[in-house]
Amino acid sequence: MFRNIMNELAAWYETGKEKIAFIKGGKSVGKTWAAIDFATGFFEEYILVDLKEYADFSIYISKERKPEKIHAKLTTSLDKYDFSDKLLIFDNAQLCPMALKNISAYAKSRPECRVCVIATYIGKFPDEEQCKDDIAVFELMPMSFEEFLKAGKGRKLCKYIENQNVELMPEEVKTSIWTMLKIFFITGGMPEAVNEYYNTEDLSKVDEVLKSIIDRFVSYLITVTPKKYLTKVLAVWNSIPAQLTKDNKKFMYGYVDSKARAREYESSVNFLVTTGVVRQIYRIKRGILPLENEKDEKSFELYHLDHGLLRVMAGLYYTDIDMEHAIDLLDGVIAEQYSLAELNINKNVGELYFWISSATAKVDFVYEGDGEVIPVDVQTSPRTKAQSVKVFKQKFDNTTSVRISTDDMFVKTGLVNVPLYGIWYF
Repeated sequence: MFRNIMNELAAWYETGKEKIAFIKGGKSVGKTWAAIDFATGFFEEYILVDLKEYADFSIYISKERKPEKIHAKLTTSLDKYDFSDKLLIFDNAQLCPMALKNISAYAKSRPECRVCVIATYIGKFPDEEQCKDDIAVFELMPMSFEEFLKAGKGRKLCKYIENQNVELMPEEVKTSIWTMLKIFFITGGMPEAVNEYYNTEDLSKVDEVLKSIIDRFVSYLITVTPKKYLTKVLAVWNSIPAQLTKDNKKFMYGYVDSKARAREYESSVNFLVTTGVVRQIYRIKRGILPLENEKDEKSFELYHLDHGLLRVMAGLYYTDIDMEHAIDLLDGVIAEQYSLAELNINKNVGELYFWISSATAKVDFVYEGDGEVIPVDVQTSPRTKAQSVKVFKQKFDNTTSVRISTDDMFVKTGLVNVPLYGIWYF
């Protein structure tokens, strides 16, 4: 299946010879597959060094910084000595705390080969900031709606979506897009589930795949979580559907354990986020620039990695769904999870936050765009949430807001309405 990261890696191949490619992102989203697929098309040969399998080398590279010693250990471990014109891929770098820093230094000493590092990790990787001049960072998450369409026969539909703000969309095209979006709301964007759908078109089998992925996530967490955090990590993980389906989606430790205290669970929450199985967005205190300065570190929302996984984890299976109303699954929660993911890949959208007033007003997402603060309201059916955006605009005197809804694309004074299917491109 084609992933948009291929275009980014191709650009790195042409122009980024002085940097290593660093691919990070969610668990089981196809990072290794993407790197190998890219390598197959652009290099005569690639060498995969899985730091999970090469345990001795992983331990060694966590301590050794000298490139010549790393090279000696690497060639001995691999029983290979010529890396010229090959892509050297280091996988599972999250298992090796010093991997990025030491591999970056090694790559600079070996210009005859290109290097790629892969990590299952969300957020700033250890030493990422320190290595920023030597790495090209690529983030891979579950498939977007655009990628889902292109995985089938929907490339022409993508073109219509890209032209939504300048060209009227024929009704039959619009119907096809909405049909595919409803299916995407069921499958989610995990490549394994999408592949199952296009191979069988059996959504019940898709559910089986999603349940299997969730089971593997739990097994993974049990394997990688330090013992002192494991009980709390699993408790937070299991609370996610309840957290997101309550009226106020702000993460509340009381939904994890009635006696839970923030200080007891902060490390567990952070571990889940960086492990690549959940997404986190923070509340802002005020809607003024820069938003980073308004971030409330103690108030946040936890979303799942993928809306298909969230649906199944919440116990809502395909056989229980009325496809006509699939857009409003879990009272709009699936649409919000989906919107978060689509906004994250839109290059015109900055880092996402949310806002809650001292009363009841709640804006789903807030970001910086074109030098102003943009509130975003997600609507799957007529609701009163738009009033929250009005409160926000009046309070902070901003001029533009975005509404994500089932309506067609339109722009009027102070409002950009984006159809649910077109979030990735507006």
